[in-house]
Amino acid sequence: MFSTIRGVRTHARRYGTGLHAPIVIVPGLGCASWMYRRLAHLLAASHTVWLYDPPGHGLSAGHLHNANHPDQLTEHLAQWVEATALQGTALLGHSLGAEVVIQLAARFPHLSGPLIACAPTGIPENPAIHLQVGHLLQDLPRERPGFWPWCVSAYVRAGPLRFYQLARSIRSQTVLPLLALVHVPVLILTGSEDRVVDAQTVSNLMGRFGHVTAVQVQGAPHALTDRNAAEICGRTQQFLSAVAQR
Repeated sequence: MFSTIRGVRTHARRYGTGLHAPIVIVPGLGCASWMYRRLAHLLAASHTVWLYDPPGHGLSAGHLHNANHPDQLTEHLAQWVEATALQGTALLGHSLGAEVVIQLAARFPHLSGPLIACAPTGIPENPAIHLQVGHLLQDLPRERPGFWPWCVSAYVRAGPLRFYQLARSIRSQTVLPLLALVHVPVLILTGSEDRVVDAQTVSNLMGRFGHVTAVQVQGAPHALTDRNAAEICGRTQQFLSAVAQR
């Protein structure tokens, strides 16, 4: 389905009609909704799942001036959540998408439900652009080969200039101060084979936040939402079930 948010034609696809609370999946930098279909299909057995495309990503429109900074992506997501009456919904973000959902929960607490942050960037901070690209290239051989065409089509759609602008805007950025402002439960999932996000560093730093649980998925690369979709689904369901029982 398409809606117009802040003058931008915005795409989101819904999967399932589960009895449990809905989940919104937010893609990472340069990524598109179709890169998360494996996870969406699994979660849709028990939840209604929304695959959302940020401005300039996937099937959403977007100009370079309105989708080149995480603040803009966060504000757009907040308005989309409000427009679709999904306030309080669980948000599952991957990579930069995890930074965005954390920022949304800190800046717009009335809109956010529990957070699942998969391979979140910005912990402790994002490196220089050439290092960001280098880490992605190191990670690529660890991904599922069938996932590569989905990545290429998404990155071509986003374009190199948007990728560069977003990567530049997040260099040296950290989400740690924002996590202190989040008042909903947070599950952070990292991969032991991730070359973009250091799983051990994330686990060590998360001990300072009582509302944050960090879990390392063994053998998982950066795109753990695809290669390890079944485990991510199971851990997400377990986490949301525990939150609902509190």
